[in-house]
Amino acid sequence: MKIQLSDHFTYSRLFRFTLPSIIMMIVTSIYSTVDGLFVSNVVGQNALAAVNIVYPLTMIIGAFGFMLGTGGGAEVARVMGAGEPEKARQYFTTLILTIIALGVALSSLCVIFMEPLALLFGADEALLDDCVIYGVIMTAGAPVFMLQTSFQSFLVCAERPKMGLWLSVGSGVTNMALDYLFIAVWGWGVAGAAAATVAGYLVGGIIPFVYFLLPNKSPLRLVRTRLWPRMLLKSCANGSSELMSNVSGSLVTALYNRILMATAGAVGVAAYTVMMYLQFVFAAVFIGFSMGTASIFSYHYGAGNTVELKSLFRKCMTVTALCSLGMVSIAQLLARPLSAVFVGYDPQLLEVTVAGMRIFCLSFLMGGFSVFCSGFFTALGDGLASAAISFSRTLLFQVGSILILPRLLGLDGIWWATPTAEALAALVAAGFLRSRREKYQYA
Repeated sequence: MKIQLSDHFTYSRLFRFTLPSIIMMIVTSIYSTVDGLFVSNVVGQNALAAVNIVYPLTMIIGAFGFMLGTGGGAEVARVMGAGEPEKARQYFTTLILTIIALGVALSSLCVIFMEPLALLFGADEALLDDCVIYGVIMTAGAPVFMLQTSFQSFLVCAERPKMGLWLSVGSGVTNMALDYLFIAVWGWGVAGAAAATVAGYLVGGIIPFVYFLLPNKSPLRLVRTRLWPRMLLKSCANGSSELMSNVSGSLVTALYNRILMATAGAVGVAAYTVMMYLQFVFAAVFIGFSMGTASIFSYHYGAGNTVELKSLFRKCMTVTALCSLGMVSIAQLLARPLSAVFVGYDPQLLEVTVAGMRIFCLSFLMGGFSVFCSGFFTALGDGLASAAISFSRTLLFQVGSILILPRLLGLDGIWWATPTAEALAALVAAGFLRSRREKYQYA
């Protein structure tokens, strides 16, 4: 039976509605990780380090699509809940056109200035050529990447989360198949990894665009519209936490890379790259759950249904806590075999990676709570609270930890930086939950 945003959500219904978004994010994270798997095992650790140096830049560009998707999705779902379907469709169309225009502009700038950008993000002479090749191809695909990240939210608003799941699977299969062909068979190296990833973006970005362009049975489609500047500004403000989270995370990754290059060289960067790939997979559960629930919160908040808001909030907090405990346990148990999949060919690199992973994965214990709280406030239209949580989690505490802890603990201090930052950010998130509970009546 089809689940609608207006329904009452039991645990079972919540699980069934959010599962496609969770699987979608897991699949997305896995096929991103496959690039690293092929590059590491076929091309080598220097190429893996080059990919990680440039990857934050591509994520910064994609973050603008994620911002307009999550912030705009909350606006679209809110007016749907208020009983204005045509206005919701016009909002949606304006957001998609804005994403395309912004993507083309950002892509052009990055392609032109790729070499100085690669140096800024930590490339050295040995890694520069691979960084430039990978970066030019990846940023050339920025417009479709931004569409893909935004459609992950809009498909949930359109009550088509399963479509988002299947598109992610299609993107992932395309990426993984072409990774094998381009890297393992044809020997294209980092260029093959980038080309395969962009091909996956095309599947996830173009197909839903065509779906919404044509007549369909969902509540959303692309229609004639006008510019809605106030809605765009509110969407940007509301989604600023997601932008902040992705941009800050990318900048912090660049900072990690620079410190690791100075501390442990390419070995340290390669080890950190493996941890980041594995973190993508584990964090995808929290991000997917937050995305899957955001439109439900927005809809019921727009409809003034505080009873459902309270019920849904309690259930989501319980699910987040259980998942956090499970993530840490799994990561501890599988730290060695998962690391060996990437760098088992180098015993020294493997030991560095495993030791770091056992510390780094403690961040999953509190990270899911902060991710949910940030997405929750975005869904309620409280961009300030959401942005403050994301800023503290992904930039303020991360930068402070990475600058201080390595001086005290050496290489282990780099691995402890993320768990420390997540614990401090969770305190900030808890403070916002307490201070906003009367305003939004969710507790």
